[in-house]
Amino acid sequence: MSKGIHFEQSITELEEIVRQLEKGELTLEESLKQFEKGISLARRCQNALNQAEQKIETLTGTDSNIELDSDEQTSD
Repeated sequence: MSKGIHFEQSITELEEIVRQLEKGELTLEESLKQFEKGISLARRCQNALNQAEQKIETLTGTDSNIELDSDEQTSD
């Protein structure tokens, strides 16, 4: 799989692998091969999400904890 593959394509491919594995119609060897491919795709997607999160934090100057304005904090 090339580096240029998009996040959405990876997710779609991962979903298809999950469907195939859930059907239970693959041989053990095919299942293991698809499982390995799925793990690789999941890691790639997680890395892409982590990079996006870091970029957002850099651009907004915040970390993962979002602070509410004083008006939003009151629930009365």
